[in-house]
Amino acid sequence: MVAPDKNNALISLKTEREIAIMREAGRILAEILNAIKPLIKQGVSGKDIEKVCEKMLTDYKVEPAFKNYERFPSVCCISVNDVVVHGVPSSKTFEQGDLVCFDLGIQYKGYYSDAAFAVLVGPLTEKDGEALRLLRATKKALKLGIAKAKPGNTFGDIGNTIERWISSQGFGVVRELCGHGIGKHLHEEPRILNYGKRHTGPVIKEGMVFCIEPMVTMGDWHLQKAEDGFGYKTLDGSLACHFEHTIAITKRGPQVLTTL
Repeated sequence: MVAPDKNNALISLKTEREIAIMREAGRILAEILNAIKPLIKQGVSGKDIEKVCEKMLTDYKVEPAFKNYERFPSVCCISVNDVVVHGVPSSKTFEQGDLVCFDLGIQYKGYYSDAAFAVLVGPLTEKDGEALRLLRATKKALKLGIAKAKPGNTFGDIGNTIERWISSQGFGVVRELCGHGIGKHLHEEPRILNYGKRHTGPVIKEGMVFCIEPMVTMGDWHLQKAEDGFGYKTLDGSLACHFEHTIAITKRGPQVLTTL
């Protein structure tokens, strides 16, 4: 989702029934992601992964969230190396050392779920050390951001925590894209930045459901459109990484819906 938006528009609160549906959607999505992850290896192309993904969506009887959304041509996003997000699956095969980010959204019983993960194509060598550090830092940023998603905290608390962790690792935080609310629509309010000041922005409340998705670069965080016309890639050609989960806010705190 493009950021930022200065307007704090109305943020919808989901009922227990709605969250139950979204929890089931998240479980289905998690099962698909777990099946896709080991398929990303040398000699396999993004198009190959897309075909498998299409079949799994059919088997689970769920609708793709991304295909035809703002004219996007695929059911999934596959972003490689300097492409941060929204990459269109291509026929180019993955090579050793490629950093591949896989992003998938589904619609189930009228509600959306969205998640992403990143992998390094093996076998890994010593030269892949920095890329592995980038991947692990981004994954931890998501975990830290989720931990801040508690009733009474603000969305600025989430962004500030992610930004401080990533900056401490020497990496860049993307500012032109952000996380988002989710429910009956793929993208809802609020827009969740991966940077910011503590105690600012809307207050997090029970019943909110949203996606936290750190987008991190090894170099400069400024972006440009990729050659496919849909993806966003780093302006300086540095590696980029992206992780995402759909989160529901309960009395006891954040609950990750896109996990098993």
